[in-house]
Amino acid sequence: MRNFKELKVWQKAHQLVLAVYRDSSSFPVEERFGLTAHLRKTALSIPSNVAEGCGRQTDRDLARFLSIAAGSASELDYQLLLAHDLSYLPIDAYRALVEQVAEVRRMLYRFLQSLEADT
Repeated sequence: MRNFKELKVWQKAHQLVLAVYRDSSSFPVEERFGLTAHLRKTALSIPSNVAEGCGRQTDRDLARFLSIAAGSASELDYQLLLAHDLSYLPIDAYRALVEQVAEVRRMLYRFLQSLEADT
């Protein structure tokens, strides 16, 4: 078992969640239970799955949760594009968030590769 708070990938994913919450706070009220909620839930899924995987007993279990987190990162990438295309996210905020998503996804894949190399 690992302490997820010590992992750089979890720290970056946590910062991403905070940024998504901040940048989605100005979305239209009618999106509160739609895109806003979906974006936040998807973003939250990334560090949550890293944390859950760290609480498991085997690297195989951890790898499964890291893979789920990477899938959530891809889902978030699309949802951010949609928010931008709907003019809910200005281009600067969109680019910054997408850059964070890409960094977290790369870190997740490197972590997965390191786990596979150890087995």
